[in-house]
Amino acid sequence: MTSELKDRWIALYVENEPGVLAKISGLFSGKAYNLKSLTVGTTEENDVSRMTISSSCNDITFEQIKKQLNRMVEVIKVIDLTDTPVHMKELMYAKVRHLSDWEKEDIFRIAQVFSTDVVDIGEDSVLLECKLTERRNNELIRLLKKHFKHVEIVRGGSVAIESISTSCR
Repeated sequence: MTSELKDRWIALYVENEPGVLAKISGLFSGKAYNLKSLTVGTTEENDVSRMTISSSCNDITFEQIKKQLNRMVEVIKVIDLTDTPVHMKELMYAKVRHLSDWEKEDIFRIAQVFSTDVVDIGEDSVLLECKLTERRNNELIRLLKKHFKHVEIVRGGSVAIESISTSCR
């Protein structure tokens, strides 16, 4: 085991009941674990939700997190996705404002290269909807901020599912 900080991913199946999300996030805040991202939604079973959690921690802390999650009554199953082949995407919106006509054309080209959708356009603004990996969204943000002054970003966190084949993230 190492003490090196590393991004870790966990999928949790939990009972879909009021207060479960608060208990899970409370575990992270109470123990001062770094919770980078948490997304949650119902599964094919209405009484079960699946959470995708990202945390930046070392091996020892990660093992503690998994053990503490497994002890919670509301947690049905804990899956360590860190070294598992998964399909993972993050929803992100990028609004770029105060654009000239030629800058709007640049945004359309960037959207095409990054395979993002232009979902709204105003007289001097463009709104992109991005369903990319976290890394690819970070690259898009860096590019937009480098070339445009008024960039607003809203990120929804990643969701992941184990791969059927061996393809990875």
